[in-house]
This record gives sequence, C-alpha cells and structure tokens, in this order.
Amino acid sequence: MTPLAAEIAALIRQNGPIGIDRYMALCLGHPVHGYYRTRDPLGARGDFTTAPEISQMFGELIGAWTAYVHELMGRPDPLVLIELGPGRGTLMADALRALRAAASGLRVAPHLVETSPVLRAVQERTLAGTGARWHDGLESLPEGPAIILANEFFDCLPVLQFVRGTAGWHARQVGLDAQGGFTFGLAPEPTPSLDADGPEGGLLSVPSAGLAVIRALAQRFCTMGGALLMLDYGHVRPGFGDTLQAMTRHGFTDPLAAPGEADLTHHVDFTALSKAAASAGARAHGPVDQGDFLLSLGLRQRAERLKARATAAQAAEIDAAVARLTDPGRTGMGSLFKGLAVSGPDLGPLPGFPNP
Repeated sequence: MTPLAAEIAALIRQNGPIGIDRYMALCLGHPVHGYYRTRDPLGARGDFTTAPEISQMFGELIGAWTAYVHELMGRPDPLVLIELGPGRGTLMADALRALRAAASGLRVAPHLVETSPVLRAVQERTLAGTGARWHDGLESLPEGPAIILANEFFDCLPVLQFVRGTAGWHARQVGLDAQGGFTFGLAPEPTPSLDADGPEGGLLSVPSAGLAVIRALAQRFCTMGGALLMLDYGHVRPGFGDTLQAMTRHGFTDPLAAPGEADLTHHVDFTALSKAAASAGARAHGPVDQGDFLLSLGLRQRAERLKARATAAQAAEIDAAVARLTDPGRTGMGSLFKGLAVSGPDLGPLPGFPNP
C-alpha cells in the first residue's frame, strides 16, 4: 500500500466513501504524496510523452499562432503569455523562440501556473533568462489582456461521475471492500440537482473543475481581453461511459491500484467546455482535430524546412513526429486530440479554426 493509499483508506474509514473528484485531487495534488508533487512524469523514462516533447515544431507553431492572435488583440505591450500546466517548460521555450522570430523586439512576459515543485524546478532551468514568473493558481495572474496556453491540462482536472439508477443519478464514489482494498461504489441516494436524460446504468462524467476554470477565463476575456488555446484529448459528442484512466510507464493500469503512483486522467468533454465559455459571454472557436489544426498552421511546411538542413536520420525523425502529431489512427494524436480556443466576444476569427 502506498503512503497516499494508507491516508485515503483512513479518510474513508473515518468519513465514508469519497467522490471521484476528491479521489483524483488527492492522487494528483496531495501536498506530500500527490503524483505531480513528487516526480517529473514526462519522457521515455517517465509515464507519458506530450506533444511538445515529441517535436519542437509543435511549440513553434503555437508560438506563431500566438503572434497572429497578438496582432488581432492590437499588440498589447508587453504580451502577457500564460501557460497552465507547463510540463518541463518545453512548449513555452519553443513558443518564445518562434515569437522572437515572428516579431523582432516584441516584449513577452511569460507566466506559468504550476503546483509541482519538481516540475517547477525543471521549468526554471528550461526558461532561465526569459523573465518567467510562476503562480500556484489563476488568482495571482496579472490583470489585463493575455494569451493563455493549456496543453494536456484539462484532462487531469477532477471530474464528478454519476450512474443512472431507477430513481435518478447516483454519485460514483471510492470506498473500501471487505478486505480493505479500494473499490468503486455509488451513493445510496440520487443527486437531486442533476437532471439529465440517460439509460439506466449509464455513467455520466461532469468536468466540474474544468468548467470552473473555463468560466473564470471566459469572464476574464470578456472584461480584459485575450484568448485561451487548449489542446487535449477527448470527445465532441456527449455520451455515457467511463473514461477515467491511469497511466504508468507508458501503459494503462487500474486507477485504484496505487494512489499517488500513476497519472489519473479523463477524456475532455469539449462540448461542455465550449458551452460553458459561451454561457459566460465569451466566444468559443472549434473544437477541431489536432491534426487538422497543426496542418492548417503549416506543420508540413515547417517540417520540410527543418529537413532541408537535416541528416537522413534526423529527417526520418521529423517525418515520424509529423505522423505522430497528425495521424488520425490509433497510433497518432491527430484525431483523439483536439484544439479549442476561447476568446473575448470581439476577437476572431482565429487561425486554425473555421469561421463560425
């Protein structure tokens, strides 16, 4: 039993089963034993690999996108560029390099929202000399117009889950079985505030934390201006089914097996986030498949320029990266991953997204 498992088990014995949202929050963000508080999970020696780590082209194209949107915003000086969940700082570093190439003399103020001390230390080394500043949450971010980036951030925000019974929707919980191990169960009474159609036995996920973040950012853009670009994996057609998953050493594992030792994520509900942004008065752009988004920004052209001065081995790696980022099949990120932008109501259209 992991140290966090022992602590969660004691909590359940004392207070009863806990919701999926609290279980996720403890597994990922516990101040001592949380997954993201104790390790660098990225790369071949970690548990998973994100798009910025696959190729510099990903971050460079995001930087070019940022430069274009900065022009649409009227060139606020400096450009406040914020990243949520910035990993190793690779995306921000590549985007800043592309921004400098696109707009000589542009002043950029990078801000990073990061709660992991391990990852923050890595980011400080990656972004040394850029003037970057770090924040524990949205509350301390500077006011004013800003462009906000979020790559694989919303998929790890806690969700609520419900299962439809004969009398309504029952909250899905984590409790203890007769042997003291973790098990999924349901609250005995339905949740009266949840009114949704669905088949009996159907499982419904509500991205409670993600909706709160989107609403806060949408309100910010409506009053201060700016835009969010998020890229993540998920779906655009609401449905029923469990997408909660755990990953360790680049493979899937039981979400209940080793709390604090595996990454817990879920498929992002892009439709729900888009509707939440619009209901807060902002403008939603997309979602679009990641492959289509990157190709529309010029990924193939950028790849050809890099290959022109590359060795044969390097050219093969570039081609493999393009395929990994854009292939719609099971081995690629092109279709499962999607892009969504949220902006103030007067900003748009945005590059990479079709006109509404």
